Amino acid sequence: MKLFVNGRKNVFKKIQQKLPPKTNQRVWVHAASLGEYEQAVPILQGLLELNPECEIILSFFSPSGYEVKKNSEYASSVTYLPLDTPNNAKKFIQEIKPDMALFIKYEIWPHYLKELESKGIPTFLISANFRENQFLFHPLGKFMFKALQSFTHIFVQHQDSLSLLQEKGIFTASVSGDTRYDRVFQQLQMENYFAFAEEFKQQKLCMVCGSTWPEDEDLLLEVINKNPDLKLIIAPHEVGEKRVQALTQKLDTSYILHSQLTDANLRDSQVLIIDNIGLLSQLYAYADLAYVGGAAGNTGLHNILEPATFGVPILIGENHSKFPEAELLLNENALFSVASKEELNNIVTKLITNASFRKQTGQNSFSFIQKNKGAKKIILDVIRDKMIR
Repeated sequence: MKLFVNGRKNVFKKIQQKLPPKTNQRVWVHAASLGEYEQAVPILQGLLELNPECEIILSFFSPSGYEVKKNSEYASSVTYLPLDTPNNAKKFIQEIKPDMALFIKYEIWPHYLKELESKGIPTFLISANFRENQFLFHPLGKFMFKALQSFTHIFVQHQDSLSLLQEKGIFTASVSGDTRYDRVFQQLQMENYFAFAEEFKQQKLCMVCGSTWPEDEDLLLEVINKNPDLKLIIAPHEVGEKRVQALTQKLDTSYILHSQLTDANLRDSQVLIIDNIGLLSQLYAYADLAYVGGAAGNTGLHNILEPATFGVPILIGENHSKFPEAELLLNENALFSVASKEELNNIVTKLITNASFRKQTGQNSFSFIQKNKGAKKIILDVIRDKMIR
């Protein structure tokens, strides 16, 4: 909260100091947080492929995005987004002078969109996903719905979202798919190697548990205790000292923290705890099976596409109704949803002992990513007419 408040102090002065003079086409891309930024990366890359001199102004609402990506390689300037008021919107647009604006997923800001529309600046909503019970379709959300109508074009993830928009009278939309598939597929072309992970795993099966919360870890305890030969890499969603200590106090087996790699024997530890951020997407390369956190409680399921791209079976909790990719992976026999320690231990045991079942489930994950990538091309084919050649 402190970062959120302090980051917006003198925000316009900071923009003036950091923003280079405009010399080419300028595209404003807004992402709420780090997850939406990752969703935007294929489009950021595509914009620069279409026009290498394009000046991208990247804004964030949340510190979790800004603090990590304030030096993004794709942007000419990175800033916090001032709060959505008429004066802020007018001043912000005057300062950054965009020729086009892209908003990622759920980012619908009425005053900004109104100001952009009044200036005739094209606006696009990328990889959106809609449900009938969302606030913007409620009578009290008319101002949000009006903002939604102002977009030049809306790219949605699924046909259900497109049908819903059309029922509501919005026809400037099309199905593009989700750019996250393009983004995670790119991970395979990166160097996914860590010497410490090689040393830790050896030749044993390894379960990578990503973005876990206490509820997830409570489910995992039985798996850890009943499978002493299974290696586990656990990357908690929060990595503060108290949070990590609470996790280690639950463990009755040998463990080591990533921050203390020099102080213990990696080979002899059953559990490796990643007590920092930025490694998880690459660590899935070491997984023979993966558990993704957030759905054992109500914090929200984290990214299940990251492990899927490495072709591994995926396990999650039971609260995933708001995450359509989970249902899709379930239908592809690539993912398992569990409601108890017993359910989780049973499916993990099957995956450990039945190699052909484990490999086929993993192949299902990889095939799912392969057939769903391609949103980048669809989106860029539509917006390229707005780009300077």
